Amino acid sequence: MDIRRRNNVTVTGRPDGPVVVLAHGFGCDQNMWRLMAPSLTASYRVVLFDYVGSGRADLSAWDESRYGSLDGYAADVLEICEELGLRDVTFVGHSVSAMVGVLAAAKAPERISRLVMVAPSPRYIDDEDYRGGFSAEDIGELLESLDSNYLGWSAAMAPVIMGNADRPELGEELTASFCATDPDMARVFARTTFLSDSRQDLKTVTVPTLVLECRQDVIAPREVGAYVHAAIPGSRLVTLEATGHCPQLSAPEATAEAVIDFIGAAR
Repeated sequence: MDIRRRNNVTVTGRPDGPVVVLAHGFGCDQNMWRLMAPSLTASYRVVLFDYVGSGRADLSAWDESRYGSLDGYAADVLEICEELGLRDVTFVGHSVSAMVGVLAAAKAPERISRLVMVAPSPRYIDDEDYRGGFSAEDIGELLESLDSNYLGWSAAMAPVIMGNADRPELGEELTASFCATDPDMARVFARTTFLSDSRQDLKTVTVPTLVLECRQDVIAPREVGAYVHAAIPGSRLVTLEATGHCPQLSAPEATAEAVIDFIGAAR
């Protein structure tokens, strides 16, 4: 299989620079990094890709049994790293991809040596003394709405996820990204994302880790950032002066600066 074609892999930046892999979240693709990537390319070799079922990835490679688990997305990441011969990678994962990075680093620490978790959430559903931001009923209704009318769900939810009501163009961009995703594949990825519970996986993290949270985020509230930070010994928690769940779009310079500072400190 042609891994580069399967995942629409793009490599840019300094060919001999330290490697940074940027991984998008649910309903998105590598285009979500376009405002932040230029700040990295002067010093780093930057690898972008689309998960199968997203963006311009090869839809014929879709396998529901593989992508019905976060392990399938982690396998994509490691196969890309193997195909490109990547080692000592800084993996920057947005939203659910933060947990994908945790799984990938546990399986191949020789390839992924640093993690940046952008607006991460190991579990979206509240559980006893854990606040994920949603009740089980909330997630059930979200998935039911997504199943019954994906395009309508996208139009309603994307602006809420993005936040920044004073910048409607950001919500419109996320809506367009959601709507461009194959609905059947999106339904599987949504269930994989919103029903996941990766809290135990956080205990496997042994590499330097940066947890990036936003000042206000309805998808990953600050209690979640604090939880992830506490669960990973030695991790660094940075709260961006940004709102919404996609700081790489709403605050790209600040997000890039935090990543660059972390890589410099961790090397």
